[in-house]
Amino acid sequence: MSTGHISPTVLWSLGGLFGILIVATVVYLFLKKTRPATDFTEIGLRIRSWWVMVAIFTLAMALSRNVSLFFFAVVSFLALKEYLSIIPTRRADRRVLLWAYLAIPLQYFWAGIEWYGLFIVFIPVYVFLFLPLCMVIVGETRDFLRSAGTLHWGLMTLVFSISHVAYLLVLPTAGESGAGGPGLLLYLVFLTQSNDVAQFLWGKSIGRRKIVPNVSPNKTWEGFLGGVGTTTVLAVVLSGLLTPLSIPLAFLAGIIISTAGFVGDVTISAVKRDIGVKDSGRLLPGHGGIMDRIDSLTYTAPLFFHFIYYLYY
Repeated sequence: MSTGHISPTVLWSLGGLFGILIVATVVYLFLKKTRPATDFTEIGLRIRSWWVMVAIFTLAMALSRNVSLFFFAVVSFLALKEYLSIIPTRRADRRVLLWAYLAIPLQYFWAGIEWYGLFIVFIPVYVFLFLPLCMVIVGETRDFLRSAGTLHWGLMTLVFSISHVAYLLVLPTAGESGAGGPGLLLYLVFLTQSNDVAQFLWGKSIGRRKIVPNVSPNKTWEGFLGGVGTTTVLAVVLSGLLTPLSIPLAFLAGIIISTAGFVGDVTISAVKRDIGVKDSGRLLPGHGGIMDRIDSLTYTAPLFFHFIYYLYY
């Protein structure tokens, strides 16, 4: 297995993810044994799913850059497929949906060849204009605006936004960091997912005041602020290992990722609440679907990418 495209630092960091999972598994088994009256089924499902997700993510990162890009393209495809399966679509738009799916490999291809100019405008400009044209050619005007709007939104969040994760991978080493693009990618993904976990744990333990009760009743100010604090500390600690960021910039990155992660989470929650579903799918036991798992990344990926790109590229 060739791992020449990623540094030993990133490999060791990926190994650290398995160390965290081992600790989580041991704690889960201990609690399950010492507290038989408590139902830990959901936690067990979540941990098992995390083992699978981390294993696949690590394999994709370690094999080659192209495999990593393909992996994230598949994630976007599955997320968009979930989204289109839960929103009402018109029968007349079947061919239009095919064009939407075909935009995914092209978007990731632009990232793979590092064509930033086309990468950044392909979906927001060309696909945005092309899909309504296809709808006009079909000739169905009933629910035209709703159909075009929901399709554009799905492509922007689940393909365009997530593709920024892939473009991080191809960025060259900047500053004094030896981790390069893979380090930045791992930094973003780890902090985004850690923020989700931290907000959940802080909210469960000390959460009292609801922050957006009509959208996500379980979200609290205590959970949000606890997640921001935890994620910001992790951002500073890991910055020297995986990024070229100075401590003040890492502090700012932590604020951006934690806050944007929360907004991404509740935004996808609002979509699901509007549609009337709890989870976008059942692919990941204990987590729901792919869209449920990458909801925070839909906001953190483009914001962190452009933060880094502005500073160093």
